[in-house]
Amino acid sequence: MANHLRYLLVTVAILLSCPAEAQTTKVTGTVKDVSTGEPMPFANVLFLGTKSGVMTDLDGKFSIETYYASDSLRVSFLGYKPQTKKVQRDRAQTIDFELEPSGVMLEAAVVKATDEENPAHPIVRAIIKNKDINNREKLDAYEYEVYNKVEFDLNNFSEDFTRRKMMKPFQFIFENIDSTEEKVYLPVLMTESMSDFYFRKNPTTQKEMIKATKVSGIENKSVSQFLGDMYQNVNIYDNNIVIFGKSFVSPVSNSGFAFYKYYLMDSTYIDNKWCYLIKFIPRRKQELTFDGEFWVNDTTYAIKQVEAAIAGDANINWIQGLKVRQEYNEVQKEVWMLTKDNLVIDFNLADKTMGVYGRKTTTYRNFNINQPRDPGFYSGISDIIVAEDAENKSDDFWNEQRHEKLSQNELAIYNMVDTMMTIPQFRSVVDVITLFVSGYKEVGWWEFGPYYSTYSFNPIEGNRFRVGGRTSNKFSRKFELNGHLAYGLRDQRFKYAAGTRFRLSKVPLQVVEINAKQDIEQLGQTDAAFSEDNVLSSVFRRNPATKLTDVTELKVSYDREWFYGLSNQLIFNHRLLKPLGTLTYEKLNPENVRISVDHLITTEVSLFTRFAFKEKFIAGEFDRVSLGTKWPTLELMLTYGLPNFLGGSFEYQRAVFRVLDKIRFGPFGYANLKAEVGKIWGQLPYPLLILHQGNETFMYDESAFNTMNFFEFVSDEYAMASATWHLEGLFLNKVPLFRRLKWREVASAKAVVGNFDPRNLDVMLLPPTTFTLTKPFAEAAIGVENIFKFLRLDLLYRLTYLDHPNIVKFGLRAKFQIDF
Repeated sequence: MANHLRYLLVTVAILLSCPAEAQTTKVTGTVKDVSTGEPMPFANVLFLGTKSGVMTDLDGKFSIETYYASDSLRVSFLGYKPQTKKVQRDRAQTIDFELEPSGVMLEAAVVKATDEENPAHPIVRAIIKNKDINNREKLDAYEYEVYNKVEFDLNNFSEDFTRRKMMKPFQFIFENIDSTEEKVYLPVLMTESMSDFYFRKNPTTQKEMIKATKVSGIENKSVSQFLGDMYQNVNIYDNNIVIFGKSFVSPVSNSGFAFYKYYLMDSTYIDNKWCYLIKFIPRRKQELTFDGEFWVNDTTYAIKQVEAAIAGDANINWIQGLKVRQEYNEVQKEVWMLTKDNLVIDFNLADKTMGVYGRKTTTYRNFNINQPRDPGFYSGISDIIVAEDAENKSDDFWNEQRHEKLSQNELAIYNMVDTMMTIPQFRSVVDVITLFVSGYKEVGWWEFGPYYSTYSFNPIEGNRFRVGGRTSNKFSRKFELNGHLAYGLRDQRFKYAAGTRFRLSKVPLQVVEINAKQDIEQLGQTDAAFSEDNVLSSVFRRNPATKLTDVTELKVSYDREWFYGLSNQLIFNHRLLKPLGTLTYEKLNPENVRISVDHLITTEVSLFTRFAFKEKFIAGEFDRVSLGTKWPTLELMLTYGLPNFLGGSFEYQRAVFRVLDKIRFGPFGYANLKAEVGKIWGQLPYPLLILHQGNETFMYDESAFNTMNFFEFVSDEYAMASATWHLEGLFLNKVPLFRRLKWREVASAKAVVGNFDPRNLDVMLLPPTTFTLTKPFAEAAIGVENIFKFLRLDLLYRLTYLDHPNIVKFGLRAKFQIDF
C-alpha cells in the first residue's frame, strides 16, 4: 500500500511540475496562384497566433523552422484571400498553398481592447505556454564555460562595535570596509571557479568539469565541488525553485496565477529585441514567493531579464533578504540562454545582530548548441569532476581567464581573509561556533568533548561524570585517537572507551577504525536518539532508565568508498552483554525451572553497503556530512554470527535492507519516506533479535516509535514503513496570528509488522513486558515546527496495542530542530 501511495504521489508531482519536451516544427512548401499556377514571390507565411514567419522566395517557395510553432500555418498576399492549413507540430512536413484573388477592396483595420482584461495576463499566459520551448532543457545538447565568483561578508555591525578594545587587532581590516550599501560589511571569504558544463537530453545527463578553483578563508577542499554551476544555478523556468531546501513558486510557474498578481508596466527595445516589462507581487502573505519584475521578448516570449527578491514576509528563517538578477540572450536563432546571474543573500539571526552577506556572480560564454558529444563522454557515476590541479592555477591564469576583472577591493580580499584567520580574537569566535555545532572544544592537539555528556544520571549509576575527547587535526590529519572515562557515584564503577581510526587513502576513501569499550548502553535505541549519557536524555524521560545493559565490546571496521555514493564497510564485532536494573536474562532448564543467565557473548562479521546515487557531501579528514541526493538511498546490512570463536555462543545470519527518500511537492511541502525489512536465521536470545526501536523520553526521535517502550516488541523478521510530511505552513500561513509566528505543520505515520519463531524461547525467555507482534504496531502524529525557529512539538497517537502495561496512548514530544 505504501509503495502504491508513493508512486501515485510521484506521478501526480511529475504531471503537475514537468514541462513537455520541445522540438522544432519544420514546414516547407510552395505558394501559387490557383488560376494561373504561377509561383507567388514575397507572400507572407506565418504560424497563426505567433510572430514566427517568413516570406516566399522568387520561386514562391518557403521553409520555416521554429520551436514556437502553432497548429496552423497562414499564408497571405495583398489582393488575395488568406489561406490557413493545419500543421502537425514537432515534425517536418511539406504543405503547399494555392491562393485565390479576393476582388475586394481592403478596409482599414481597427484594433480594440478586450473587455477590461489585465493586459499583463495574455503575456504571462504566452510565457507559460512557451516556457518549455524557451527552457534550455528543450535542446538536444548544450555546453558552455562558467565563471563563478562567491563572496561572504560580515554585516550589520556599528561603528561603535569596530572601536571596541577587543576589535583593536582588526583595525587594519576595518579601513577596507565597504559602506556604499545599506549595511556596512566586512569581507571574510571569497572563492572563484572556472568550469565547463555539458548537458544532453536523451538520456538526460549533465556533467561539469571544474578546471580551476581559488578559495580563501576555507581549508576544506571538498568545497570545490560546489563552486561550479550545477549547485548554484536558479532556473526561472522551473515551476518551483529550491532555495535553502525550500520550494519557492517561480513567477512563471504553471500555477503562477494562483500565487502572483501581474502588472504590465512598460515596453521598449532591449538589445534590439522588443520587450514587455511585467511586475509581479505575491497574492498572499507568508507564502514562499518572490517580488520583482521581468522583461520578456514579444516574439518568443522568452525571459530577457529578471530581477526578483524573496517576499519580505516569506516563511523562511535567518534570511533577511535575497535578491536575484539574471540576463538572458539569444545565443543562436530561437535559443535563449542565461548569460549572467547575480545573487545576494542576507543571512541574519535577528535585525540588530551581526549577519552575513552571501554574493554570487556567474557569467557564461562559449556556447555550443545541439552538438552532443560521443556517448562515452557522458558516462560515469560522478557528474562533477574536479581537475587535480584545479587549486594550483597561477595568478596569470586567472588574469587571463576571468570573464570579468576583479575590483581593487576584491583583489585585497584574498590577503585580508588569510590575515584574519591568524588573529586570535577571530579564531576565538570560530572556536565558539565550532563548540556549539560539534560539541568539542579544541585545545592544541586535543579536542575535549562532547560537552553534553560531561554529566548525566540514571537509577543504576546515579550521578555520572565523564571526561573524554579526541585528537585534533593539529595532531594528525590521517590518524586519530579518541576515548572517554566515566564514573557513577551509585554503582561506584569506572567505565571507559578507547579507539583509533586512520585513513589509508583519500581517493578512494579508505578508513580503518578500532574501538574497545566497557560501558552502559540502552539496547533498542536508535542512532538518532540522545545517548544515555546525554544530560537531556536524563532530564526529559517519561520512564526511568532501568533496562540498561553493561556492554564490553571490541569492534574493528574497514570502510571503502568505490565512488561517490557507493561505499562498503566490513565490520568485526565481539560483545559481552550483562543485564542491569530490572532487565533480566532467564531461560528454562531441563526441569522447566527458570534460571538466570549471567551474560551473553557474540562474535559476528558484517558487511554494510550504502548506495546514494550522485550524493553530494562536505568531507572532513574522516567524517562526511551528506547534502543529500534527489534519488532514493539504499542500505543493506548482512551479518554472520561466528560460533565458538572468542567465546561466541551463537550461529546466525541477519539481513536488513532499507530505502530512504525525500519527495518534494512544490508549494505543498515535502515528505521524508523510509521503508525497511529484516530477517534473522537461527535461534537466538531476545537481546540479539530485532528489538524494535522505542523511545521513553519526551524528546521526539524521528527514527523511533515514540509511543513504544524499550524492549516492548521483539521479532526475528519484520517490515516497517514511515512517512513524515512537512507542509511548510501551507494552512497556518492563512491564519493571521500563526502567520506572524511562522509556524509550520508537520504530520507523520509509522507502522511495523513482524514474526517471532517460538523456538527462540528455548534459548531465552522473554521478560514480562516484552511481546511479539501478532498484528501491526502503528502510531501517528500531527505537530507544529519552527516554534521560536528551533522547536518542534508533536502530538502522538498510539493506534494499536492499547492494553499493554505502562504505555502512553497519546502524548506530546519535543525536538530541537534548526531549519531554514
